Amino acid sequence: MSSLRIWTSRILIAGIGLLTVLPLMSSGYWVVRLCDFPRVQLTMVLALPLGLLIWDVLCTPKRKEHGILIGVILALAVWQLSHLVPYTGVWSKELPDAPAGSTADLRILVVNLNKDNSQHDEMSAMIREQNPHLLLLMEFDEAWSDGLSVLSDKYPHQVNEVRGEGLGIALWSQFPLEDGTIRHLVSDRRASIFATALLPDGRPLRFVGIHPTPPGLKDSTGEERRNSRVRDAELVMVAKIVAEEPNARWVVAGDFNDVAWSDTTDLFKELSGLKDPRIGRALLTTYHQDYPLLRYPIDHTFFSEDTRIHRLERIVAPGSDHFAVLAEADPVPGEKPPADSDDKQKAEELVEEGKTDADKRNVEPGVNDKNESNPE
Repeated sequence: MSSLRIWTSRILIAGIGLLTVLPLMSSGYWVVRLCDFPRVQLTMVLALPLGLLIWDVLCTPKRKEHGILIGVILALAVWQLSHLVPYTGVWSKELPDAPAGSTADLRILVVNLNKDNSQHDEMSAMIREQNPHLLLLMEFDEAWSDGLSVLSDKYPHQVNEVRGEGLGIALWSQFPLEDGTIRHLVSDRRASIFATALLPDGRPLRFVGIHPTPPGLKDSTGEERRNSRVRDAELVMVAKIVAEEPNARWVVAGDFNDVAWSDTTDLFKELSGLKDPRIGRALLTTYHQDYPLLRYPIDHTFFSEDTRIHRLERIVAPGSDHFAVLAEADPVPGEKPPADSDDKQKAEELVEEGKTDADKRNVEPGVNDKNESNPE
């Protein structure tokens, strides 16, 4: 029995150790990058070999190996927790709270609708209840365009890319939109939305909505899975666009298909100067909505650094595999520090690799913009 406990512990520790080390590699291979995702789950699983070793210590003479294995478990736990603790209340907030009693100037709802979801009426009711000023919709196809049309009177200003296969995206706004544009930054299959919303006091707010390619997604042939570089390139390109206007008020939101603590998301923040409202508040794991033990924080809202946060929470999105994210904030302009040279060099490499990968898979690089704003 002791031998079984020890060998089970060894195997579990080795497996968790491998999954912990793989994300340290710079490779864009999808298996490597997906190992970045389950840090919460790996931390929880470490309790199993720890319990087995404690059981073995209590039932058999203590051995040096007991101490070594327990030490490895603790080291792995500390490493995983170092990525998670910033998304708790014990950490300093990147974006401060808004003054108590004040009213939010901006309410944003980010919703991955799920192309296979048919609960149109329920989703419409949820959106109407939350009443966001800006509504970002992903996996927006013809069925969802029709199903949510009952909300059109509330959102007269729209930028839409209606497409099947989970590739559609839309920005609906209660505020007037200027320069609403669909852009294909890396490939023509993945659209991003760029628009300027005019707040009630006339202040402009730059908004970017994105839904980049997830690592591991099968390509158009169905025979090969994509690495992360197309996703990474799109995030970096958006960050560089944001950095070109450091004094503007910015929001970048969407399903990034990347976890909050990844190197690519960190690079996005460094280049853009934007901040994560979850830091110091809550992790907000949003996917998969139906499986509490298998959830990751991949739906994001990033703000200019002087933004003040009123409210940040996830909302049940009827029938979707994602929770929606609701953010209420006051956007205030603030100059961002420039990215250092190492960040810029890494960004250039990721963009080049992403475009190369898109080209290899016979996906035309995105070069054209389309102005899709509805007339006011």
